[in-house]
This record gives sequence, structure tokens and C-alpha cells, in this order.
Amino acid sequence: MSGGRLSTRLSRLLNMVPYFLANPGISAQEAAAELGVSTKQLMSDLNQLWMCGLPGYGPGDLIDLSFSEESIEVTFSAGIDRPLRLTSIEATALLVALRSIADLPGMVDPTAAHAAMAKIEAAIPGNRPADAPAPGAPVEAPAVAAVRHALAAGHALRLVYYSASRDAVSERVVDPIRIVLVDNNSYLQAWCRQAEGARLFRLDRIQEATELDEPARPPHHATDEAAALDLFSDDPSVPLARLLIRPDYGWVLEQYPMHRMSVRPDGSVEATMRFATLDWMARLLLGFGAGVTVLGPAELVTAVRERSRAALAAYENLEVA
Repeated sequence: MSGGRLSTRLSRLLNMVPYFLANPGISAQEAAAELGVSTKQLMSDLNQLWMCGLPGYGPGDLIDLSFSEESIEVTFSAGIDRPLRLTSIEATALLVALRSIADLPGMVDPTAAHAAMAKIEAAIPGNRPADAPAPGAPVEAPAVAAVRHALAAGHALRLVYYSASRDAVSERVVDPIRIVLVDNNSYLQAWCRQAEGARLFRLDRIQEATELDEPARPPHHATDEAAALDLFSDDPSVPLARLLIRPDYGWVLEQYPMHRMSVRPDGSVEATMRFATLDWMARLLLGFGAGVTVLGPAELVTAVRERSRAALAAYENLEVA
């Protein structure tokens, strides 16, 4: 499970105990609708939550729940309903985590995050006094604020978006689903009406966002958390590069959206990768040097070969000069 999916689920689990304490006896269907998950996912979360609690992990330490699809009730909260007293080390760790999240566009309301940080800092012995003015929260980009507001209101969005892979700016209407964290970047997961598919839009590449006065209606299958977090959808209309990756360049497979196809006896890996423009892909592959060899398509092989020759010729001219 990716870090983005884990953090999303952890946040949901932490909110479930106070939610069900405030809504005793609520049905699984009602709770799932309010929490924005499927009934199946909710029941899976409840089974997970049932095994959580305080160190010791005995009957008096674990969260206890009485749940079925008809009714859910917390019978023992394991202290989650009580204010938490943090040690200095715990408070510092929480501050670091809050700062890292607050620095990511769209993940949280920056004003609320910085207010929480100010309260935690004031509670740490020897730190800033509680009545001292808190540093101002950074101003949130208008586009990011519009995305968060539309998501909360359940409205569609019109985006002006810069695609790095295509090196182009496009305008499209999307139905927001959620904001996710992938590889330390925050993305809007949404149903793109133009592409007719679930897509992720990196928030710092959204140049403009306009909330529309119409409800967001992503297809039901697009809202499934497990199915829709693929950052680079396998769109058959986008060209496919076939690559041979040397054994000592295995890190490339982790850093780029490649699909492993087979492993050769010498340990090299055959993989594929979708790309939008020939020039962009050729530049990327040249940066890998001899670590990655292009197997196809023919036009990409030609582009890489021609760029390599041009680069060698430029070096030769420098040596002569």
C-alpha cells in the first residue's frame, strides 16, 4: 500500500472513534456515505480499528466495538475520547509532521494547521508563551483554495493545468474525488470529463481553478480508493516506450512510472513507459546514459540516436576549439 493510501486511511481511522461515539447505533450505509467510503471499506476499517489500542494490547487496552451493517457502536474508546497529553518529544514530532503536511498544497487548511502548531508550541515547557502572537500562516494559492472548497462542497471544477509530461497547458472540467499524497506531492484525484477517466492533478501545477455551480458526479467505480490512485493511467492512446534497464539502474523503475515486463538472465529488466511527446522522452532517456537502452518504438530509437550524435558532435567541436 502506498504512503498516500496509508496516511488517508490512518486519518480516517483516527476520526472514527469520536465519530461513532457522537453517532451511536448509526448504520454502516449511513456512516459510509458520511465518511466518503464504500460500505465494504468501512467494515474493513472497523475490523482494523478493533485491533488497535494502547501498549499492552489486552482486553482493557484495545478499542472495543459492536458493529454490523445495521448498527455500529463504540463500547470502549481506549482513551481516544480524552484529551491527549503529549511529552516534549511527542509534541516536537507532531510539530514536524504538521509542518511537513502544511507545506504541501491542499492537504490541510494552512490557517488551521498553523493555529494548531501555535497551540502545541505554547504547551511545550520553555517554548513560546501562550499569549505571544503566533506567526502568520502562509497565504494559500487561490487555485488550491478553490480546489479544497469545491471538494468540500461537492462541486465540479474547471481547471487550467500544466502537464509536465506534455509540456503543455490545457483546460478541462473535472469532478473532484479527493486530495491524496503521492511521493511527497499533493494531488487532486478527479474524474476528467475530457479524458473520461480518473486522473491525478498535481496541485502546484494547477494554474487556475474555478468552482462551478453544478454538483460533482464522478462515476461510482472512479471513487474506489484502491482503483483510482494510479498516477499514470495506462491510456492506450498515449505512445508506449519499450526499454531495457541495466541491473545497476534498477532505481529507475522506482522513480518513474514504468511497468516491469521481464527480467533477463543477466539481471537487466525489460520495462514499458507511456510518454506524451517524443522530444521529452528522448531527453529523459539521454539523461540515463548507457543505463537504459531504447528498444522501441522506432521513432523513439531514432530520436535518441540523433540527439546522441548531436551531443557527441558538440563535444568534439569544443575539443577542437
